Amino acid sequence: MSSATLQINIVPKRLMKRSEAASYCGRTVKRFEVEAPFPPVRMPNGDLLYDRADCDRWIDSLKAGAADTEADDIVAGLGS
Repeated sequence: MSSATLQINIVPKRLMKRSEAASYCGRTVKRFEVEAPFPPVRMPNGDLLYDRADCDRWIDSLKAGAADTEADDIVAGLGS
């Protein structure tokens, strides 16, 4: 029996529809609309698309905020 090698290259989209961006961020569309602090990009034809980089920055800022809160809790505990 012979074998074959299959190479698949997937290029992710940078701009996403609202439902795609919500899914990418792990949110429902309704939660994404309420929580996402950045606007969509208006394309020349009027389409509104969300930039993956904005989604990534938002998620990174949430992670940084969690780290800051944990550090504040540790420092506060030292004073006790």
